[in-house]
Amino acid sequence: MPEQDAVNEILADLTTEEKCQLVHGAVDPTGRATGYIPGIERLDVPSFRMVDGPLGTRIPGAQATAFPAPLTLAATFDTDLARTHGAALGRETNRQGMDALLAPGVNLIRVPQNGRNFEYFSEDPVQSAAFARAVTAGIESEDVVATPKHYVANNQETSRASVSVDVSERALRELYLPSFEAAVDAGAGSVMTAYNAVNGTPMSEHGRLNRDVLKDEFGFEGFVVSDWFATEGAAAAANGGLDVEMPGVPMAELASSMAGDGNSPGADLFGGDGPADEQGAGDGAFGMSPEFADGMPDPTTCERFAEALVPAVESGAVPTERLDDMVRRVLTVMSERGILDGSRDESGAVDTTEHREHAERVAVRGTVLLNNDGILPLADDADVALVGPNVEEALLGGGGSSEIAAANPRSPVDGITDRSAGEVTVTYGLPPVEGVSMLDMFGPDTDDGPDREPDIEGAARAAAAADVAVVFVRDVASEAVDRPSLALPERQDELVEVVAEANDRTVVVVNSSGPVEMPWRESVAAIVEGWYPGQAHGDAAAAVLFGDADPGGRLPVTFAPEPTYPTATEQRFPGEDGTVRYDEDVFVGYRYFDARDTEPTYPFGHGLSYAEFTYVDAELDDGTLSVTLENESDRDGREVVQAYVRPPETDADRPVRELGGFEAVSVPAGGRRTVEIDLSERAFGRYDESAGWTVDPGTYTVAVGRSSRDVRIEREVIR
Repeated sequence: MPEQDAVNEILADLTTEEKCQLVHGAVDPTGRATGYIPGIERLDVPSFRMVDGPLGTRIPGAQATAFPAPLTLAATFDTDLARTHGAALGRETNRQGMDALLAPGVNLIRVPQNGRNFEYFSEDPVQSAAFARAVTAGIESEDVVATPKHYVANNQETSRASVSVDVSERALRELYLPSFEAAVDAGAGSVMTAYNAVNGTPMSEHGRLNRDVLKDEFGFEGFVVSDWFATEGAAAAANGGLDVEMPGVPMAELASSMAGDGNSPGADLFGGDGPADEQGAGDGAFGMSPEFADGMPDPTTCERFAEALVPAVESGAVPTERLDDMVRRVLTVMSERGILDGSRDESGAVDTTEHREHAERVAVRGTVLLNNDGILPLADDADVALVGPNVEEALLGGGGSSEIAAANPRSPVDGITDRSAGEVTVTYGLPPVEGVSMLDMFGPDTDDGPDREPDIEGAARAAAAADVAVVFVRDVASEAVDRPSLALPERQDELVEVVAEANDRTVVVVNSSGPVEMPWRESVAAIVEGWYPGQAHGDAAAAVLFGDADPGGRLPVTFAPEPTYPTATEQRFPGEDGTVRYDEDVFVGYRYFDARDTEPTYPFGHGLSYAEFTYVDAELDDGTLSVTLENESDRDGREVVQAYVRPPETDADRPVRELGGFEAVSVPAGGRRTVEIDLSERAFGRYDESAGWTVDPGTYTVAVGRSSRDVRIEREVIR
């Protein structure tokens, strides 16, 4: 029987109550799923399980491959690798018995302090959309439902559940919507709405964006699912295009299920055993710390489909046709992936050799060499002082719903001591920098880590006695809270400065969720940005430091002093009186720095190689840019060829340059390679609120180079 016939037959047999059951969550009886839709046993409709991503599969009590953070993946600028990455995520999701992965995160990086930037791809919409497309296609290739999130303009964690984003249609179209459109084009089966409102309307109820733009204009045929406890009005949400409400149960019930028993600390945090107790909960987000309370939804304001949808349909507040559309979307997604009839191949794989190797490959290729005075790569037999408060742990990611229990973590100590042929002396300098996590609210964190006193002087002595000092530093980031600043926490800046003074051959490896300030950068010999590298942390760092692999990464975000970003005013971040004003419009990231003619610390697209490349030629033919480059070194290297489009003079306020396309390529020692970059019509266009996408007539300059500020070749084209 054709898929749609099977769906229509089931739909015709469902009662109103059963239809409503298929469009809201419930507690997973196995305690494993993040989101659970119970099946209809009498019609052989199976249950549907969703699991948190995007760094892997987060299942209570289960290990999985802890892949590098999406920002690390994006730093590779390699969309083929990204598709492979998505497929690996899909296989692990499948193997864990889950049907949907709540990933990828495709929000644009607008605010450098955003506590969730590590889950996203880029400050540039072209790069972000390319990775959204690739990762989504990879996940879906394994018959797992990809769920790009959080639709749309969820660009900060501060007050994320209550803030309204005041944003122009042009900025939405040029910056914030393209990644979702790309994911839809790649076959995403689900899209998750954001907590925030856009121009005054909550995203779970935003009929224009959910229904008119996403479904009608973009052609999205899957189901729209709410973020957890984000639905304040059941009828308004259903009529506004929301198809599935999550989690569908009271917060206390969810907390108990997550913690594994009804007497858990998590249950106490949220006001007792059920809805009645929840209604009496006061301020402070049910006992959680104030730093997280500001970024969490209030479950008492959530009108759940489980209680409200049937009466809304019976009263006519929600048309029966709308309910049927909601159910049809869910069943069709299940049918197309073989979930509905049980035909899906559920072999999958978790923590395989292939996945471990892939995780390390992404971590290596995403590593960005920011600065190098010639100290890198290290000699095999160099005596190394390995310094840092957290060098004995692999940095798997930030806190929150993306946390993974790693199957095979490898710390910097593991990787560097195994790789080095010289003496490696480990010294910490400081007590461990402790991470924070939204999930701690479901139960206290009992792992306090080692109890160490600061010993910066001891670190300096170790550095002075070594051939080279390698200092690992980190930031702290989590869902539901933004970073207080771009400064490294605790006394890590002081540690770097003291070590660098003791040994002028000091290398700093920064593991961060996004941009950080580096007041010591002129005092050290090399700086490596390693992001959140996942379980392969140590081995990937060692491979780059010792030159076993070229540092293949380039910056998907601009690094600059905190006051110089476009969101440095309170109106733009974190907002005033419940509203965040995106009045920088389309000038986000490098576009803003270009418009202001401000020199960043490190520009978008920046990254050094151990090889030296010459850009030989570039030809532009009917939208295809061909670039030939030569590796003039005696070692293989990786380069990211970037093409930026500079528009003609117009009355419209356009960025100085915009990324049009890019291509990552490996070039053997002494070899030449020609890469092709497709420049779509939108690479030359802008969005006009009256005319839609528009290409201004005139001469455009295509600037080809190594970053937004390092141009090697220019070509002109008349449009």
